[in-house]
Amino acid sequence: MDALKEWLKPEVVWFAVGVALMLLEFALPGLIVFFFGVGAIIVGIVCLATDISLNWQLVIFLASSVASLLLLRKAVTVVFAGHIAGRQSGRENLDEFVGRKARVIRRITPDGGGKVELHGVGWEAEADVEIPEDAVVEVLDKKNLTLKVKRM
Repeated sequence: MDALKEWLKPEVVWFAVGVALMLLEFALPGLIVFFFGVGAIIVGIVCLATDISLNWQLVIFLASSVASLLLLRKAVTVVFAGHIAGRQSGRENLDEFVGRKARVIRRITPDGGGKVELHGVGWEAEADVEIPEDAVVEVLDKKNLTLKVKRM
């Protein structure tokens, strides 16, 4: 019975809740639950230092959770999000495609598209008119993985 009383002390409960909320953040998106875990640990520290009522514990929990969320979320998100070096906006390096010549490797139709070879790589292609296989085309635009082409 004494062991159970030790585990039910407010500081132990708040620390356990704080750690559980921080671990729960790994399963939930958004980086929000983590800060409620921080709030719970802050209340656990306050409970270690002084004996306060449950009402004040809840007030401190809410205030510290919301304050840490508002003040630290942006900074912590930058740390955890990292940086993706290879990400492009889709319009970057458009010069690498526009104006280049390609060879049709599968007939292009206005309603069904086709396929061209550019720089040794096969690309889906679309055009306003039908273009037969083996024709030479010029790239007008690139949308995701599809090249807009016209016959030379």
